[in-house]
Amino acid sequence: MQVNWNVLKLGGLVVLTAAMFGFSEIRNQRRQIEQSEINFLGDNDLYLTEASVNKLLIQNYGPIKNRPKEEVVLNTIEQVIQSNDMVKNAQVYLTIDGRLVSNIVQRKPIGRIESASKFYLDDEGKRMPLSKHHSARVPIITGAVTGKSLEDAYVILEYINNDEFLRKNVIGIHVVNEGDYQLRFRLENFVVNLGGVDNLNEKFKNFMAFYAKAARDNSLENYAVVSLEFNNQVVCTKI
Repeated sequence: MQVNWNVLKLGGLVVLTAAMFGFSEIRNQRRQIEQSEINFLGDNDLYLTEASVNKLLIQNYGPIKNRPKEEVVLNTIEQVIQSNDMVKNAQVYLTIDGRLVSNIVQRKPIGRIESASKFYLDDEGKRMPLSKHHSARVPIITGAVTGKSLEDAYVILEYINNDEFLRKNVIGIHVVNEGDYQLRFRLENFVVNLGGVDNLNEKFKNFMAFYAKAARDNSLENYAVVSLEFNNQVVCTKI
C-alpha cells in the first residue's frame, strides 16, 4: 500500500492550524483587562464624568482592571452603565489588546422644571434629574406643572428647538393652568400668552410677523402682553 504523503502533510497542517487556533483562543480568553476606556459620544457630554462611571461599575460589577477577559459579561456592563439616569445609551466591547471600551451617549435636556420638584425634561419628553457637574442653559418651566402640562411643555419646546430665532430667545415657559401657557423672552419685557398647544405653527407665524414689524418700528418695549390665543390674530396690551 502506497502512502500518500501529500494527504498526510495536508492533514497534519490542518491539525496543527486548529491546535494553534485553539491555543490562541484559550490564551486570549485568559488574558486580563489591561485598561478600561470610557468615551462620551456626541456634543452632550457634560452631565456625567469618567470617574462617576468607573465608580458605578465598581459598585455594581466589581473592579474591571486585571480581571480575566473570560469573566467579563459585556451585556451586564452595558446594563450597569445604562442604569445611570444621565445615560441614554451605552455600547461596550473588548479589544484584542485587552482594553474594555465603553461608548456612552448622554441624555439631552431641553427644559428645566422649577416647581415643587426640580428636574430636567429631556429630548424624549422624559424626566431627567439635575446634574451636580453641569447646569444646562435651557428654558425654565414654572407654575402649575402637572403630567398633562409637562406633555404640553414638551410639545412647545420641540417647536421652539426647531426654530433658530425661538431657540435663541425663549428662556421660559410659565404654566398658568393646563392648556394655558406663557412664554418669556431673553431680551423683551413683554409676556407672550400662547394659550394651548393647538395651532402652534399658525400662532408663531403670526407672532413672527408682529415681532418683525414692531422691531422695525422700535416699539417692542411698548408692550406688556402679546396674546396669541385668539384665532389668527395677535392682540397686544401696551405698558
